[in-house]
Amino acid sequence: MTTVAIVYHSLYGHTKLQAERVVIGARSVPDTTVMLYTAEFATTHLDTLDFADAIIFGCPTYMGSMSAGMKQFIEASSKKWFTLAWKDKVAGAFTNSSSFSGDKLNTLVGLLINAMQHGMVFVGLGVLPSANRPDAMKQNSGPGPDAHNRVGSSIGPMATSFQVPPPDAPGTGDLETAELYGRRVAETTQQFVRGRAAAVPSGR
Repeated sequence: MTTVAIVYHSLYGHTKLQAERVVIGARSVPDTTVMLYTAEFATTHLDTLDFADAIIFGCPTYMGSMSAGMKQFIEASSKKWFTLAWKDKVAGAFTNSSSFSGDKLNTLVGLLINAMQHGMVFVGLGVLPSANRPDAMKQNSGPGPDAHNRVGSSIGPMATSFQVPPPDAPGTGDLETAELYGRRVAETTQQFVRGRAAAVPSGR
């Protein structure tokens, strides 16, 4: 049995929808326990994350960077950095903004660097741009809201909500991409944990 924790910050609810689909994807992998925590809760309960085999971080992109709620959690987690308590855990990240770009890449890079600071093993998205609608890549209009990995991210899922309130945004494709990512991280975590167990000689 492996454990995947999702820590997210969401002010308006868009990123919460993303996080919930990451949970669904991770739970679809047999023998996986999934925990969903707000960044506010996780900031004051850091020890809870010590027992996770993987931690996926998610937050909206505000003014081209991660939200203050996630930054507060990351700064609090420096207590774990001092002892490398999260070293060799699997990590992942996702984000949402109100436009196609919104400089979301900067947010994912920041979450990736945070994982590297902790010595974690990061899992990318592994989904081609518009994977379920490949013909859309040959049109000037590009992929629609039902396309997986609509904006062509590699680090992790990028959702776009424009100025549409939840639950009508993010689009179907963005949420399905989050679900695919949750499954990918959970599957990778199982492979990683089982491989590590097999590498330890019996009796040690």
